[in-house]
Parts: sequence; C-alpha cells; structure tokens
Amino acid sequence: MTKLESPALTPALGVFTEGSHHFPVRVYYEDTDFSGVVYHANYLRFIERARTEMLRELDIHQSAIHNGDAGEKMIFVVARMNLDFLRPARMDDLLTIETTPVKIGAATIELDQKILRGAEVLFIARVFIAAVAQGRPRRLPAEIRQKLTFGAADSSPEDVG
Repeated sequence: MTKLESPALTPALGVFTEGSHHFPVRVYYEDTDFSGVVYHANYLRFIERARTEMLRELDIHQSAIHNGDAGEKMIFVVARMNLDFLRPARMDDLLTIETTPVKIGAATIELDQKILRGAEVLFIARVFIAAVAQGRPRRLPAEIRQKLTFGAADSSPEDVG
C-alpha cells in the first residue's frame, strides 16, 4: 500500500447474535459532563444510533422510507420510553448497545435496549416506536415486519399499539 492509498472506511454497524443487535460506542470527552461522566441525554443518542444501525443492517433504510421510495412515505417516531440509569459510563469507556425486538405490532415496534460496559449493565430502556404517515399511525409494510422479527418474542399482526 502506498502513502496515498488507504483502506476503505466503513462505519461500525454492529453484529447480530442471539436475537439481538450489538453496536459498539466509545465514550468521548464531548459525551461527558464536567466530571467525566456521560451526560444523561447522550444515552438517548447512543441508543438512537444503535437502532438506526440495526435497521441499516436489516436493509431497512429510514431515508428511503421517509422519501417514499418503497411505498407510502412514513417515518418512525418514538412514542414512549421507559428508562433506567443504573451506573455511570465514563470517558474512554467502550460500550455495547444491545437492541432486542420484543414485540412487532401492525404499526408499532417495541424494543429493549441496554448499554453495557463489558458484562455490566449501565442503562436499560424499553422503547415504543410507531410508524406514522401524514400525522397518523400506519401499518408497517410486510417486508419491514418480516425483517424486524429476527428477535421479537411477539410479532402479532393484529397489534396496533
């Protein structure tokens, strides 16, 4: 390899294991408060990135859905979250965000997300997401439902949430 050549760079996408998606995140200075502990709102950013990369790995592209490239234009919105901050993450920690589909309804997706440092659980969230078009709930396309059921314990098509 010459000085002008460089390996292709690709973002960290994470991996699927045992019904969950695992996404790595390094804690940077910008993620922390004055004490070197991750600022609470940044946990939400970390889990959002993990959800987005999980969808991307499943070949579900939010920009295509938003633009209507695969049918009706729709978006995913977070309708509700239950959060538990258990232990602090700190600058330079290497974290893993574990995302597990729990329930795939007709228009909703329910996910469990954990932030781990090694085997230690730092943060847990139950995230409720709705598919929305023109301000109203919309059924998830069958193709998206199929892809999301890789780890869901319950995927009843009658659930509208």
